[in-house]
Amino acid sequence: MSTKNISTSGKRVFFTDGDHLEIPDLTAHQKDSWEEFIKSGLREVFTELNPIDDYTGQKLSLRFKDYEFKAPKRTVEEAKYNLETYEAPLYVKAELTNKVTGEIKEQTIYFGDYPWMTDRATFIINGTERVIVSQLIRSAGVFFTADSFNGKRFYGAKVIPGRGAWLEFETATNGSINVKIDRRRKIPVTTFLRALGIAKNSEIKELFADVDNGPINYIDSTIDKDTTTSQAAALLEVYRRLRPGDLATVENARSMVERTFFDYKRYDYSRVGRFKINQRLGFDTPNDSAHRTLQMEDVIAIIREIIRLNNTQEPADDIDSLANRRVKMVGELIQRQFRLGMLRLQRNILDRMSMANPEEVTPAQLLNSRPVVAAVKEFFSSSQLSQLMDSYNPFSELSHKRRLSSMGPGGLTRERAGFDVRDTHPTHYGRICTVETPEGGNVGLVLNLATYARINEYGFIEAPYRVVKDGKVTDEVIYVDASQEKDMVIADTSAKLDKDGRFVDERVSARINGQPAQVESARVTHVDAAHKEILGASASLIPFVEKNRVDRALMGCAMQKQAVPLLRNTAPTVGTGVESDIAKYTSQLITADMDGIVKKADGISIIVDYANGTSREYKIAHFEQTNSDQCYNQRCMVKRGQKVKAGDTLIEGASIEDGEIALGRNLLVAFMPWRGYNMDDAIVIS
Repeated sequence: MSTKNISTSGKRVFFTDGDHLEIPDLTAHQKDSWEEFIKSGLREVFTELNPIDDYTGQKLSLRFKDYEFKAPKRTVEEAKYNLETYEAPLYVKAELTNKVTGEIKEQTIYFGDYPWMTDRATFIINGTERVIVSQLIRSAGVFFTADSFNGKRFYGAKVIPGRGAWLEFETATNGSINVKIDRRRKIPVTTFLRALGIAKNSEIKELFADVDNGPINYIDSTIDKDTTTSQAAALLEVYRRLRPGDLATVENARSMVERTFFDYKRYDYSRVGRFKINQRLGFDTPNDSAHRTLQMEDVIAIIREIIRLNNTQEPADDIDSLANRRVKMVGELIQRQFRLGMLRLQRNILDRMSMANPEEVTPAQLLNSRPVVAAVKEFFSSSQLSQLMDSYNPFSELSHKRRLSSMGPGGLTRERAGFDVRDTHPTHYGRICTVETPEGGNVGLVLNLATYARINEYGFIEAPYRVVKDGKVTDEVIYVDASQEKDMVIADTSAKLDKDGRFVDERVSARINGQPAQVESARVTHVDAAHKEILGASASLIPFVEKNRVDRALMGCAMQKQAVPLLRNTAPTVGTGVESDIAKYTSQLITADMDGIVKKADGISIIVDYANGTSREYKIAHFEQTNSDQCYNQRCMVKRGQKVKAGDTLIEGASIEDGEIALGRNLLVAFMPWRGYNMDDAIVIS
């Protein structure tokens, strides 16, 4: 532990030297997800619906071509003051083709106003500021499970698509492998293969001959249970399971199976699902819409893997690992709502097409954006994940934006969530804060991102590590998700290094597949990039957090978010070195974008002329009431004519002093040990 003086005010910062990574933008994941929704998420929804043909398929065809958001109609301040929504208008270019005459009509249509994200990564809905909490849920893809019976494991698999029917495979105690489609009654897996087109017993046996060579012959046991011998009989059997009571014909059954598994509009692995299936089964299948429906080679590979696991008795996949759980962020959540609204609109368009005169109808007459606007606004006003922003102080706002919830649509409930899903997991290291969680019924279900964690394009949380090459710890930092970490040997930052970056000790503390171990330093492949990467933003503000009981640190995390902003802020005398970084990403510290000169500075606003020729005005908020009925007041920190550099403070607000987060007061504390035995006792000297 080393001590550094980093300010002239007598502030002392206690921390271990040598962090090779700056704290990243703590709200970037929210802003990036919103940008992705605007640029590609909407286009994905429009592409999926294109084209919309009338019921006959012979008269009219509507196609969405392009879209554009215009600037919001009002400012954030106006929306708050007038209790309105901060929103932007969407315009869509639509093309209507008359299939009889070949005439094409194109129009740009106003498609409604939609809530727009502010610079603070929040939304203003009816004058109140809201945050969309990211959802931590089970990923789409394939997972292998195990059930124990008489000391032996029997393996199965779940194929979870982004959209469509689930497939659940299981091995019975007699050795037969069965499958449930959409949680209906199970059928032998050979019946399912026959329905998909592999009808002969000899063909089925040949597919699995090289893996089905253990003491139990799983395919033979399944064929013995299978009452079907042809594709037609298998199709009828599948149809009876899915539609009991309906009249079953081979044609009906065939079209139903094709619709259920091979129609992209009904069945879609999703980009994440295809990626996870490729990763788990060792495939290199293209991740496009043509390969995101059920593929025959996927089904065969899954059955082969079940047979292999039954023979080897290896551990099954860990469903609580962050390799199998992903984060749904604001962009994806709103895209889902937008898609629901578009499906309602599609039904309206088809009804209008059937009644319209094909010669005279225009795209504007067919399109009414009300169902889409209603679906999106319903999410913002009533979803469990759309929450009033915590605004006791600026730090509680920041913490709220970094929160992850396992609850919400498609997630868990407090009543159903057991101990396993609430518990910390080895893969949380460097990805999810191991300290901060609520202390009530939501314990373990509401979590916070670790300080240095980032979320990749598929929604998996990544942690940073420094690379070790030829025994030398380099400054190269890579981000890896939990599934890539399995083959890595990771030392922590306590390992001593010489001046060349080589390990001093022959053996060091490390983690192998999430488990702690002592290993030879030559085996180490990576080192933690920062000594605080295990903690979230809240826990990393607590001095000497590693010397404290974890339940005390947990209370400290909660109490920091309840601190009322004071009239006179005081930066902490004893700090951890991250106070200025955290202040930078709150809404109450405004800094210069680049080098420039202050043109105007008063109690209302600041205008800065920047070196690139642009000018920007910054408004100063006075006595602003927050959602939590606290008072935020900002003050100007520069003078007219002053030269500023990029990152210099222009405006400071509640709970910030000298560019650092200042949540409370510095107290003098006297500790009273009693013969060295007592703990947690102290007297605060006022």
